[in-house]
Amino acid sequence: MRLLAVLLAVFIVLLQWPLWIGKGSWLKVWQIEAQMVEQQGQNDRLTARNAALDAEVRDLKTGTDAIEERARNELGMVRQDEVFFQILDPSPVKPSPTPAPLAPPATQPAAENPAAAPQ
Repeated sequence: MRLLAVLLAVFIVLLQWPLWIGKGSWLKVWQIEAQMVEQQGQNDRLTARNAALDAEVRDLKTGTDAIEERARNELGMVRQDEVFFQILDPSPVKPSPTPAPLAPPATQPAAENPAAAPQ
């Protein structure tokens, strides 16, 4: 009787193996669902970016306001008879870090180096 119970348990495990671990198993389904959710998020971000680019292209094709805005912001252009004022930020400028001093150059005697000779 004990042998029959062990054989039935082994048979049940062998039947369940493909369902949980084999090809087309629940594990694979969960992994594919996670990939699908990630891909849908990426698709949503790209759809929003494409919509923004499409709106910008339409605006550039139909009106001059977008072209003027780009010319002002990216190229610094101003209209004729317009005065440009630039307001500087009053924050102090940070000095750049100085590199470590190098070893002094080798000096040659004055007789050998005519450029170093006093005149």
